[in-house]
Amino acid sequence: MTTSCDDPVFGDPVLPGFRPDPSVCRVGADYYLVTSSFEWFPGLPVFHSRDLVNWRRIGSALDRASQLDLDGCEPSRGLFAPTIRHHEGVFHLVCTLMDGPGHFVVTATDPAGPWSQPIWLDGEGFDPSLFFDDGPDDGDGDGGGGSRAWFTAARVLDEAGGRTAIWMREYLPHERLLTGPEHVLWSGSHPGARWSEAPHLYKIDGSYLLLTAEGGTDVDHSVVAARADRVTGPYEGAPGNPVLPPAKGPVTCTGHADLVQTPYGDWRAFLLGVRPGSALGRETFLSRITWDDGWPVFSPVDHTDLRRPLHDDFATLAADWSTLRTPPARFWTTGDGLRLQLRPEHLGERTVPSLLARPQEQPDCDVSTELHFVPAAPDEEAGLAVVLDDDTHLLFLRTTEGLSLRHGPEILAGVPVPPGPVRLGVRIRGFSHTFAHAAPNGAWEDLATIEATFLTPLFTSVQLGLYATSNGRPSTSQAHFTWFDITYPSRQEPPGRP
Repeated sequence: MTTSCDDPVFGDPVLPGFRPDPSVCRVGADYYLVTSSFEWFPGLPVFHSRDLVNWRRIGSALDRASQLDLDGCEPSRGLFAPTIRHHEGVFHLVCTLMDGPGHFVVTATDPAGPWSQPIWLDGEGFDPSLFFDDGPDDGDGDGGGGSRAWFTAARVLDEAGGRTAIWMREYLPHERLLTGPEHVLWSGSHPGARWSEAPHLYKIDGSYLLLTAEGGTDVDHSVVAARADRVTGPYEGAPGNPVLPPAKGPVTCTGHADLVQTPYGDWRAFLLGVRPGSALGRETFLSRITWDDGWPVFSPVDHTDLRRPLHDDFATLAADWSTLRTPPARFWTTGDGLRLQLRPEHLGERTVPSLLARPQEQPDCDVSTELHFVPAAPDEEAGLAVVLDDDTHLLFLRTTEGLSLRHGPEILAGVPVPPGPVRLGVRIRGFSHTFAHAAPNGAWEDLATIEATFLTPLFTSVQLGLYATSNGRPSTSQAHFTWFDITYPSRQEPPGRP
């Protein structure tokens, strides 16, 4: 049993793979964390932990079609940068639907759900946050304390120059709306600052601390801090800004931090980071926080190589499986493996294809599945998918001609195979992808190796999944996947097969 938050072992991303823009809150001994999900559904995954290191997904804040319609959502758009907070027995989660109505709030008394329907909030921009100020009111009515809540976000002033401003309005938690005047809190740590965003407010030792990201979510990403005596400002930047400079080590692009205080009085930060040279994209890391003259000091972020093998026989559909955009109806069944309905939609469109996928969590892994599928027409195909987005993916599919390996519409390799079940696999070593196939009891045979640097992520990252389509024609066919495995090579890296 953990007795101090100095006990957990830091190192690996605590949420590996596609887990960007983390936000965290604590209720008693329980921690709850959410991340961005962009065009993937269910939206805004919710995780629970007791030790800040080991996390379990307990649901999603947006898991019903009535809550969220991502129809036509472009890659790397959709749901940006949520913030989760708890106040008087209610969880409040704010987020931005880009290219949609904008900011919204959903609430729940149980973070596992159900969460409410979204209520849309006024204001432009992105990266919204909430701050509940339960301090004593100073009586002058201009935001100097009292039981009040505040909504902050970033807005773009100059897209080309990356100039932004952090603004704030009062939030009424019972009415779920914004009220009162707008206050501009911050526009960056220096006159040339770019992409001041991801604002979070805290009250620590009687002062208000504003934490933001700066530099853009790439190699110049950093964390800056400012503080004020009043929540409305004026805010003075930390003398040593950025308090977390752009990272040069084995984890880069660190930023977008959110703080949480443990029951023992110490502080931790969750932030995104990137392991260079992989398709994993932005992951969630953990940093210890110490204090120097009231300013936060972040411990370095590193990683080791923790590997979590997966075997899924689809007794049910686990929470980590996602679809592209909001499905109008379920196109899958579980219990006897996974059965995907072949539908006219296909990857390459801004629709909802018959695809179920989950994040790739390590740069090196072996992925395999067993497929039972007889195409009833030339347009019918199903198999294994390595997907960055609609336009960027590798597909290893059974067709009427045998097996076909494709990069989008381009056929890279093919091989005839006899009728009956077939195993499909891919060995991933960084950006090198070796695709292989086998009879259910036979030896693996390599088909082709692809250097897939085109899978380099930006906002989202690579997902591994199962796919079926009838390519524009109606179909009653199903593809039956009996299991799905992700395993990891030994550190001696012997020649192996998926």
